Amino acid sequence: MNRVVATVLAVGLVVSAAACGDDDDESGGGSEGGGSSGGALDTGQEDIRAVPEEYDTIQEAVDAAEEGDLVLVSPGVYKEAVTVETDDIVIRGLDRNDVILDGEFEKDNGIRVLEADGVAVENMTARNYTTNGFFWTGAEGYRGSYLTAHNNGDYGVYAFDSTVGLFEHSYGSGSPDAGFYIGQCYPCDAVMRDVVAENNGLGYSGTNAGGNLYIVDSVFRQNRAGIVPNSGSYELYPPERETTIVGNLVYSNNNYETAAIDSARLAGGNGILVAGGNDNVIERNLVFDHDIAGIAVVLIDDAEAPGGYYWPSGNVVRGNVVEDSRLADLGVVQEADGGNCFADNEFATTAPTNLETLLPCEGTGSGNPDEGALDIGRLATMDGKPESGVYQDMPIPDDQENMPDADSADWEPAGAPPEVDVDAIEVPDKP
Repeated sequence: MNRVVATVLAVGLVVSAAACGDDDDESGGGSEGGGSSGGALDTGQEDIRAVPEEYDTIQEAVDAAEEGDLVLVSPGVYKEAVTVETDDIVIRGLDRNDVILDGEFEKDNGIRVLEADGVAVENMTARNYTTNGFFWTGAEGYRGSYLTAHNNGDYGVYAFDSTVGLFEHSYGSGSPDAGFYIGQCYPCDAVMRDVVAENNGLGYSGTNAGGNLYIVDSVFRQNRAGIVPNSGSYELYPPERETTIVGNLVYSNNNYETAAIDSARLAGGNGILVAGGNDNVIERNLVFDHDIAGIAVVLIDDAEAPGGYYWPSGNVVRGNVVEDSRLADLGVVQEADGGNCFADNEFATTAPTNLETLLPCEGTGSGNPDEGALDIGRLATMDGKPESGVYQDMPIPDDQENMPDADSADWEPAGAPPEVDVDAIEVPDKP
């Protein structure tokens, strides 16, 4: 589209600030909105739907929007659960930290995109929802940029049964399941880059997701577990496979005070944990300070899987820097011919012993796979695993970086994500 927001919108910012107040304002415009309209704002462009200047609520503006429109939201607290069913619209906040959707621990999703293609959501916060902050389902083409999702009852930023997507410059915390999730898609054709996940059950979870799926240049810290691609019969397209995980900073995922579903409790203390996945590439990540494993590739018990298990196979773990793991920096549990390989990593300990000699990425391995085998029992039992915390009580995050020029930048519906130059990504620096 490449249209620019009219400069008259600057007037709307002044009107909105007077109308909506700060984030502690408990008043609402319309039935669920963040402030009274303060008079309609004439943008001079019919394809911009301004909230609350022209529409009292985000939902009203979304319902009025047509393909190609921008729903532009001024600062305020919007006590709504928004459903989007129109293709190719963009929903943008003018201030990421002051455009706040608040579920009051009663409403289900902040913004739910329901089988609508090409919908982009930008520069806003969703908090205190009983399920998800931002949620795309059944979509082809999605984008979430400069989003903050915190203290929501299931996921923070979530794409399910959706393809051709991009999550970027976003933050997720306080979710019992995952701060970020991409699941039930193959090929996913999706990119996650420059996100931060902390204080969640899982930083990232991706059940049965993969195929041109990239998780790069992001931070996963102080969750129960960091990055957990996994297989499961309870969603379509098992097993999880073909995810590329490169250049991430993954550390101190031993936070047992988070809210956590059972699988997050089981996985606690691990940095990158591939659970029953195949043909993933895990390269040039910095992973440190974990109670169990830095990077582990393991089976997953599933009664509906062939033979009762999803066994990992074909995973490549190469060029990572892994340290300060209390059980093993690198670990694997596989069938004899699993074909997982480890090479060129910096580490102190492995399970089994001499893992890179046992399972090299080139040539024939040698050694005893039973010597120093990974204690899978540490993952397979709930015994001693701390109970879930309460998501409503998780820490409130600091303000996050705003989208540049939100009041004047062009807008486009979501399309194909950018190409990722994997070879150019380096191991990140230690914080």
